Amino acid sequence: MLKSWLTRCLIAFLLVCWGTLLSPIAQAADVDDYIVRYLKVTEPVPISRNADGETQLFSPVDLSEGKRLFEDNCKNCHVGGATLPNPVESLSLKNLQGATPPRDNIANLIEFQREPTVYDGSDVSFWCRQVPDTWLPDQELAKLEAFILRAAEVARGWGSEDVADGIDFT
Repeated sequence: MLKSWLTRCLIAFLLVCWGTLLSPIAQAADVDDYIVRYLKVTEPVPISRNADGETQLFSPVDLSEGKRLFEDNCKNCHVGGATLPNPVESLSLKNLQGATPPRDNIANLIEFQREPTVYDGSDVSFWCRQVPDTWLPDQELAKLEAFILRAAEVARGWGSEDVADGIDFT
């Protein structure tokens, strides 16, 4: 009886140890290579949460999920952070900061996605699709916005207007 109990305890211990060893491997599989290579994220990074300067930490897995959401929902118009329908309003950090209100934090980007406005904030925009919370709740949308902001901050060429060179938009 004692031998059987010890065997079960040993098996349980080995399973816990095995799971602990495999956990980083499983998590690494959920991290998009772009996040590590171009956004330089291997540990949680702070991203501006609001205009008051508060930040929120986003893990490599969070940013990978944000990238996936971006690719599924935004990439048709925003390849590499460019804005194909209106190339002068890219997703570069400079352009995000210059919008009214500035779109350089999670809260303002979520507000913009919920009710898109033109760059100067004076009217409704029909270029960007409205994202109701029934489609993407705030937590998921925050990951998408964090991906955009991190890319705008560190990814070389993100939001470059050069993508529009040679294209006739008339």
